[in-house]
Amino acid sequence: MKRLILMRHAKSDWSDLTASDHERTLNARGRTSADALGNWLRAQSITPDHVLCSDAARTCETLARLSLGDVATTTTRALYLAEPDVMLSKLRACEEDCILLIAHNPGCGMLAEMLLNNPPTHPAFYSYPTGATLIADFEITSWREVRIGTGITTGFVVPRDLIE
Repeated sequence: MKRLILMRHAKSDWSDLTASDHERTLNARGRTSADALGNWLRAQSITPDHVLCSDAARTCETLARLSLGDVATTTTRALYLAEPDVMLSKLRACEEDCILLIAHNPGCGMLAEMLLNNPPTHPAFYSYPTGATLIADFEITSWREVRIGTGITTGFVVPRDLIE
């Protein structure tokens, strides 16, 4: 059994018009959201064995604010605004049982839709807003075996569910 935690970064800050897209950090709401997502993961007793993270400032800050402790992490430019096939390729190269992948839309939302055999009924699933987090299990022994439409949804949350 393998588990994927697929997270879109938290809300980013658009106030610095000189910052490039890659350099944008989280705004106050994003920081609160990332903290809440980390609390939610811990409350669910979900701890990744490895993290795959885009190297954009907002994804790295989201990861840091999750406060997951000392988890092996691969931060890569390849996940910055990546298409689903790139994300899937990175996932298939993993060996650990539970992977947290933090990246961007539209790739995250598209990958979530592609991987699941039972999409959640949550009204925000198909828009995959900032901070959206999917937990999906796969009945496989190696990530190389992961196939489209085989993921079993075991959780889905957006920050609004946790904060308001």
